[in-house]
Amino acid sequence: MLAGDDDRDLHRLQDFAERNQLPYRTVLRSDPSAWTDLAQTCALPEAGTAVVTGQRRVMVAPTTRDLATALGIDLWGISDNFRCELLVVGAGPAGLAAAVYGASEGLDVVVIEDVAIGGQAGSSSRIENYLGFYRGVSGGELGRAAMLQAVKFGTRLVSPRSVTGLSEVPDGFRVRLDDEHDVLASAVIIASGVRYRRLNLAGLADLEGRGVYYAASQLEANVVSGRNAVVVGGANSAGQAALFLAQHAGQVHVLIRRDDLRDTMSNYLAQRLTHHERVTVHPRSELREVHGTSRLDALTWRDHAMDRDVRLDAAALFLMIGADPCTTWLNEVSVELDAKGFVVTYDGFATSVPGLFAIGDVRAGSVKRVASAVGEGSVVISAVHSYLAGIHAA
Repeated sequence: MLAGDDDRDLHRLQDFAERNQLPYRTVLRSDPSAWTDLAQTCALPEAGTAVVTGQRRVMVAPTTRDLATALGIDLWGISDNFRCELLVVGAGPAGLAAAVYGASEGLDVVVIEDVAIGGQAGSSSRIENYLGFYRGVSGGELGRAAMLQAVKFGTRLVSPRSVTGLSEVPDGFRVRLDDEHDVLASAVIIASGVRYRRLNLAGLADLEGRGVYYAASQLEANVVSGRNAVVVGGANSAGQAALFLAQHAGQVHVLIRRDDLRDTMSNYLAQRLTHHERVTVHPRSELREVHGTSRLDALTWRDHAMDRDVRLDAAALFLMIGADPCTTWLNEVSVELDAKGFVVTYDGFATSVPGLFAIGDVRAGSVKRVASAVGEGSVVISAVHSYLAGIHAA
């Protein structure tokens, strides 16, 4: 990959490569020697981010799907209007668990994933309270193992694709993908999860991928090496990110609105953060401004406890302030959503539309934990079997 030092497309493509375990090397325009060496083998663009494949094909700011296709990892393998018994939207812990249990019990299962296996949990550097992993496990490792298990039982994985629409048809549902292909399914499980919320701060959107991030992986850890990092949020995801970043950053500052971390975070994480020498927790604090033009340079927060503004030079800002459900693709069906857009379920995981089920973080009232998502994914299959048996008997 080649780009300028502060090119937003670079971070997007690096993140895709990291989460899909693709080996790559980054060449920046600020490194004239490396740039000149590469330019001798292929025609490089004058501006913007580009990817040079092993066959010396130059792709300027490619989409993730274009890149996946060029590298031979575009997982399609089914024809247009392909029909399956069960289609799962989302390959996070909930969706992968449903795929494993569904396929292992004889269902013809297709899973659609838009970015990388593991979903939002896949970007977690370490999950330490997941049953059986006393040393902890990264979200990426857990997701890859679950994917291999699902494929072993016959699951078809379609990635990177996003679902743009869902409609009811005779004998089931039609699922429209972002490449205009359709998949037909007798039953559908919504496991599309959530996305971290954005803050409405001036200049924030311009710095996303250039110092402002929504996940903390090794890619971002390299950015904060020996410097200040700021994490905004008080849930477990924020705590895990702060502990991981503290291994690399000079100091990690955690901003929370409440007085005590333990109000919203697991006790073991709150204790570690409170006693970590490179972590400072700022209660009753609210982010007010971000500073920087081509890249984040500093930020300002309001310390309500001390009634003052604090400005800090920082290499990166990590926003983990809650999440919104990924349900916009459901606007063609009359499925019931709650006031925040989460899918309402009855009798377990059935939605208001027969044959349509919801599990994991996207489900209203769900417990936002990896273990509970896996549990929901395994249990929902009994409801799917009951539904399919009913329509086959009719």
